[in-house]
Amino acid sequence: MNLDVWKSTMAGVTPVVCSPALPTPSPFAFSVASTGLWSSRPTIRLLNLILRLFALLFSFVSALSLSSKDRKGSNRGSSFGDYPELWYCFAVAILVSIYSAFQLFKGVCDIAYRGVLISDKTSDYISFVFDQASAYLLVSSSSVSALAISELGRTHRSTELRKMTIVSVTMSIATFFVIVASSVFSGYKLCKRIW
Repeated sequence: MNLDVWKSTMAGVTPVVCSPALPTPSPFAFSVASTGLWSSRPTIRLLNLILRLFALLFSFVSALSLSSKDRKGSNRGSSFGDYPELWYCFAVAILVSIYSAFQLFKGVCDIAYRGVLISDKTSDYISFVFDQASAYLLVSSSSVSALAISELGRTHRSTELRKMTIVSVTMSIATFFVIVASSVFSGYKLCKRIW
C-alpha cells in the first residue's frame, strides 16, 4: 500500500483513548525504584523468611527433645545414645537447624543489603539443592525414628524416652512440611531464572 493512500484512509479516523481505569501494564512496573515494602518480591522474601524461621524452630525443638535427659535419671536405656536410629534423627535435626539458621541469616541480609553478600543466581541454586536434600533427610530420619518408637513401646524400658522421641518425630515432620513449602519458593525462583 502506498503511503499517500494510507494517509488518506487514516485521515478520517479518530484516535481511541484508553480509559484511566484500565492502565496499560509496563515492563518496568516492578523495577527497584518503584517497588515499596509490600510489593510482590519483598512479600515473597518475607514469607520465605518466616518459613525459614519456623523450620529453624521446629528442627531445634526436634533436636532438643531428643537430647533432654530423663527426669527420673535412674532408668538404664533412657538415653537416645543407646539407639542408632535416634542418633540419626538427632544428627539430621542439628544439620537442618544449621541450614535453616544459614538461610534465615541469608534472607535477613538479602532484605537489608539487597543481595550483596551472595549473588541471587548462586543463592537460588544453593537453596533449591539443599532444600531438596533437607526434605529427604527429614523424611528418612522420621521413618527410621518411627521404628525406634515401636521398639521402645515393646520393651517398656523407657516411656519418657518414647514420649521425647514422639515429640521429636512430630517436630521433624512439621519441619519437613515447612522445608517443602520453602523448596516450592526456591524452585519457583529458580524456574523464573532459567526461563
